[in-house]
Amino acid sequence: MTDDFSETSRAQQPIELGTVTMISARDGDVHTICLRGELDLATAGGVQRELERVEDTDAKAIVLDLSGLTFMDSTGLRLVMSAHARSRADANRLRLMRGSRAVQRVFELTGVEQMLPFAD
Repeated sequence: MTDDFSETSRAQQPIELGTVTMISARDGDVHTICLRGELDLATAGGVQRELERVEDTDAKAIVLDLSGLTFMDSTGLRLVMSAHARSRADANRLRLMRGSRAVQRVFELTGVEQMLPFAD
């Protein structure tokens, strides 16, 4: 993924949710949600609603791309863990793209990194 979301921007324009920008686009059976910025209490609600909307579709795979995030707090962690739990109950469709070092550190410190479905 590039910094300007060029791969997905043709399909849908970025959605600004405060300090996070989100692009949600489907390509065949794969729906990708790309995040850039900060995933925290102020921005998680919009991302959560989009994840739930996509989960209600017939997409065979859902990719949550965290590579553009510069920050994630416990609210973001809870969002990812909840999405993972829903995915496990629904054909394991969720895949995660790793975030920045700071974001990955949140997963490491909480001991959940090995439990999550990182694609890379």
